[in-house]
Amino acid sequence: MSRKQFCEISPLTYRISTEKEILKRHVKDLLHKTTFASERTDTSLPVLVYSHNSLIRRRLGNVDMQLQENKATNLALAVKKIDGLIIHQGETFSVWKMIGRTTRRRGYKEGLTIAKGKPDKGIGGGLCQLSNLIHWMVLHSELTITEHHHHDALDLFPDFGRQIPFGTGTSISYNYIDYRIKNETENTYQLRLKVDGEYLRGELRARSMQSHTFHIHAKNEFFSRENGIVYRNGEVYRDTIDRQTGAIIESTLIRTNHARVMYECPPDMEIVEL
Repeated sequence: MSRKQFCEISPLTYRISTEKEILKRHVKDLLHKTTFASERTDTSLPVLVYSHNSLIRRRLGNVDMQLQENKATNLALAVKKIDGLIIHQGETFSVWKMIGRTTRRRGYKEGLTIAKGKPDKGIGGGLCQLSNLIHWMVLHSELTITEHHHHDALDLFPDFGRQIPFGTGTSISYNYIDYRIKNETENTYQLRLKVDGEYLRGELRARSMQSHTFHIHAKNEFFSRENGIVYRNGEVYRDTIDRQTGAIIESTLIRTNHARVMYECPPDMEIVEL
């Protein structure tokens, strides 16, 4: 039997370990002297780079729908902290620098989280949907992703109206598991976000037009059974397209998926035996 890590001994040791990681991130940011984006404005920048709408209340397996309702509250609180953010040249956007801690005192509720590879719940749960949406828009821009944590080693839920390729999600947890981007261009960018009841809506805007557009797509997707375990496989590519000619300049593999399927596979699912 393997020895338990300190964080696994009890809820108290887990909390101590978490606070240690949070403190380490604060110290690291101070030492690196990162310039974080903080200016916000209600005036939208003129150029729409990309927009996306994400359905808030999705049926995810047997997950309690009340957690989805609570997620809507959490998202509404979080987007108010980010909407209108300007990201100037040389600045870094951090999800947690803008949102801060998600506590009951600040109005956050218990929402869906992922812990130890399975659905769980916690205060402020569901905000991965916000980082997912931001990441999806950023993939269509010339911004540089400096911190991104995948949470796709497991395929936890059957697809429900999937709009974007599997494997393009992000995982966040205050504050040491963050999503960060840096503006290394000469352009100025802006995030516009809102919750309007049914959808989380986002726009990535800019001061001037980008010289390229981008297309993200999946290839070679299939399910396999390996030693009795079903996996979801596939590749995600990002095409860089010349705005003037429409020609693909470069096609880059950004993710290879091999995720263990954690739900009961429907009888009509095609599975390749390996």
